[in-house]
Amino acid sequence: MAETPTGPGRPASGRPREFDLDHALDQALLVFWKQGYEGSSLSDLTTAMGIGKPSMYAAFGNKQELFRRALDRYAEGPGSYVARALEQPTARQVAEVLLRGAVQTTTAPQGFGGCLTVQGALAESPQAQPARDILVPWRNEAMRRLAERLRRALDDGDLPPDADPDRLARYLATLMFGIAVQAASGLDAGELDDVVDTALQSWPA
Repeated sequence: MAETPTGPGRPASGRPREFDLDHALDQALLVFWKQGYEGSSLSDLTTAMGIGKPSMYAAFGNKQELFRRALDRYAEGPGSYVARALEQPTARQVAEVLLRGAVQTTTAPQGFGGCLTVQGALAESPQAQPARDILVPWRNEAMRRLAERLRRALDDGDLPPDADPDRLARYLATLMFGIAVQAASGLDAGELDDVVDTALQSWPA
């Protein structure tokens, strides 16, 4: 395995870690995405990452922090369509890029159906609480940013005067998470794109 002699891969002692931090995070992300937080044991994670438990604790602190870092990795990679959507010039394009991106990500061959931010903590047991503590604020912040973008659209005259940005943000978030659940249930990209088409037909003119 490749060494990472500088940067975030260097332990406090100054000795290089004997693994690639980015690769390890990518592998942990896939495990969490497939199995959820509670279903991902430390053995599952460290085996996928190609490291031992002491190295995992030294690099990431604990499972909860590893999940947080994997979620950041997801946002920068498979989930980056959210940031791209917010940069679109019109509110309708924001909605379309957001929903099409949700379809593409949740049905991508390299994924496992569904969305990490939905599947990560579906279980209700106490063991899943750390993931919920991370995901709920994460999802709420994403919806806040979406509502803020739609408020700008309203101010710019890009939405009708009677449009409610907060309601539209909740609507889009609900559609996104619904797409993730349906993808995890086996619906393919074509079927989910039909759902997006239907939603966009009712977008405020």
